[in-house]
Amino acid sequence: MTRIQTTHVGSLPRNQAVSDLLFARERGEITIDNPYLATMTEATTAIVARQHDTGIDLPSDGETSKISYATYIKDRLTGFDGDSPRIPPADLRLYPDFLRKLAASGGTPTYRRPRCVGPIAVADLTPLHRDIADMKAAMAKAGYTQGFMNSASPGVISLFQPSDFHTSQEAYLADLAEAMRTEYETIADSGLILQIDAPDLGLGRHTLYAELDDAAFIAKAELHVEALNHALRNIPANRIRLHICWGNYEGPHICDIGLAEILPTVLKAKPRALLFEGANPRHAHEWRVWTETKIPDDYVLIPGVLDSTTNFVEHPELVAERIERYVAIVGTDRVIAGTDCGFSTFAGFGAVDPGIVWAKLAALVQGARIASTRIG
Repeated sequence: MTRIQTTHVGSLPRNQAVSDLLFARERGEITIDNPYLATMTEATTAIVARQHDTGIDLPSDGETSKISYATYIKDRLTGFDGDSPRIPPADLRLYPDFLRKLAASGGTPTYRRPRCVGPIAVADLTPLHRDIADMKAAMAKAGYTQGFMNSASPGVISLFQPSDFHTSQEAYLADLAEAMRTEYETIADSGLILQIDAPDLGLGRHTLYAELDDAAFIAKAELHVEALNHALRNIPANRIRLHICWGNYEGPHICDIGLAEILPTVLKAKPRALLFEGANPRHAHEWRVWTETKIPDDYVLIPGVLDSTTNFVEHPELVAERIERYVAIVGTDRVIAGTDCGFSTFAGFGAVDPGIVWAKLAALVQGARIASTRIG
């Protein structure tokens, strides 16, 4: 029997001590020293061990030391300072009462998004080396031989943190790509799988590029992919996976661009594995798009078979059905069961209760086992 592997998008609930320290550091109240370093190491060890106990095959460090998946780069690159305005997604702007309710309920996390104000260069990779060391030590202790580490795409950095310094988006993407190349190569050289987080290829349509039509957005997305491929030029394609999404928030999502429209561009990206949303009600039907697409022979699908924005725990039988749809398209050895998005995109914030996150991941594991048994 070929067993279908399980993974997730990356971020997992941080404990209160970790969140408190991350925000204290963000406010400039503490230095990176003990107990900060010890707390991050201990939390990484614990989160990797819990993934192992749950049955997850390909773990991450839970993005433990990052306050968010994109803004962390301000601690590693020069040229970022201040803050950036928040642009609500276009679908939420269509429902202002819901948007206000979401903000009032604490559904909108508050943290700094420094914008680019000067030349971009690598400033300090010490935090990255610490993350890698903590992750590899935690994997060894838990008994893992493989794991992945997240890193922001040039496009998603530009999506949330605009530049006051560059004269064009193309110039900004080029500088980001060259600066992030070092981080990408460091992760890959460590033996970890590099995961590029690129919500810009989906979410960007109804945020930064909301005023464009679909064709114009695709042209922008092509530039994002070109910049990413340039940054990944020295890394084997089979050591990289790419995550795209339409925004990890509960909302109508009626302004999302369809998978069919962006997939030709996404497939031009170098990574040979793709994590994408396949469970939420706005995109679950799009599994059919893959039946109409010429998929490269070396391409691995990592569909989201769990929704990351609701506290429903998916039944393992439903998880198995979702997995089986993709196996029927590309075969058992080219499908890994995943999640729609991360469960703690921002430290201290998550729509799903931390305990329920682990119940959902357990359902993922159970569903993968059911599918493996049925497929044989």
